[in-house]
Amino acid sequence: MFSFFKKKSKKDKLKEKHDKLMEEAYKLSHTDRAASSAKYAEADEVQKEILRLEEEEASR
Repeated sequence: MFSFFKKKSKKDKLKEKHDKLMEEAYKLSHTDRAASSAKYAEADEVQKEILRLEEEEASR
């Protein structure tokens, strides 16, 4: 009911960042391939961090 008072977890924040980076990379892919590739690489690093957090949660 009051979920808007709940703080976001680190994993949720990283997922939002990943989605934003993927969107930016897609937009850049139409104009600047080098910048797009850099954004995709950054998004990949964020995705790896998300997977690392999920593995830690699963091992607990």
